Amino acid sequence: MNHPIQTPASNTAAFNQKRKKLFALLAVAVAAAGGGYGTYWKLVASHYVSTDNAYTNAEVAQVTSQIDGQVADVKVVNSQKIKRGDVLVTLDNTDATLNLRQAQADLARAQAQKIAAESDLERASIDLKRREALAGTGAVSGDEITHIKDAENNAHAALDAANASIAQSQARLDRTRVDLARTVIRAPVDGVVARREVQLGQRVQPSVPLLSVVPVQSMYVNANFKEVQLEGVHPGQKATMTSDLYGSDIVYHGVVEGFDGGTGSAFALIPAQNATGNWIKVVQRLPVRIRLDPAELAAHPLRVGLSMNTTIDLQNKS
Repeated sequence: MNHPIQTPASNTAAFNQKRKKLFALLAVAVAAAGGGYGTYWKLVASHYVSTDNAYTNAEVAQVTSQIDGQVADVKVVNSQKIKRGDVLVTLDNTDATLNLRQAQADLARAQAQKIAAESDLERASIDLKRREALAGTGAVSGDEITHIKDAENNAHAALDAANASIAQSQARLDRTRVDLARTVIRAPVDGVVARREVQLGQRVQPSVPLLSVVPVQSMYVNANFKEVQLEGVHPGQKATMTSDLYGSDIVYHGVVEGFDGGTGSAFALIPAQNATGNWIKVVQRLPVRIRLDPAELAAHPLRVGLSMNTTIDLQNKS
């Protein structure tokens, strides 16, 4: 039986034909993949924008003392959960208590002075009426009546001074009561204690930070989207987020609340000066604030600064 002889030319032609078929199949596969991706982008992907440049944040409450004083007790530690009104720090109240007692004594003295002034005024008024009744008979001289009028005027002035002294003493008493109450520093909001710097025995002054309270129940997300992604983003749109802390199994749901007033670079300590000869355009990111669901936060608490993967649905609104 005779077999056809394979020549080099026939081998090359067969190889070229096979390669053309493979390239044709590859072109068909690429075209199909491109068409599929285009369809997916038009029907699905173009309706969402996503970023992994997102972080949790909260309106952290900074606790400071409103008066000078020495720390007598610190009742909280970092990471401790607290409720609004819980005692955080107490200051030595010895000076405040003494000032309160002094203010109470000053008020009592002013009130006694008022009583004496009222008595003097009443007596002077009675004397003046009696003298004026007798003036027509000539039994009382004009000088005597003038003297009684001066006494009445002086009693009026003493009463006015006593009333002013009472008002001043009352204000001082109210202030000392406030200062005494301020020796007990309480939590302004519910949350978790963070950055506790105050120590027992420390001398504190107003405006010096003692600790912070993070309201974890009011956490939100700052998602830094590229400026080219924000054309279709509007307040009220729904968003889904996952945290690196819990993984992709835990999904948070939120709502877009708004946009920051500027990009991060615009508010940097040293803003970029783009009016230079070697300027290179860099796509900027604008923080988008997203409100989280309080129930989901309660079930899976977050902390400030955690990374979040964020996707915004450009079609749906809450």
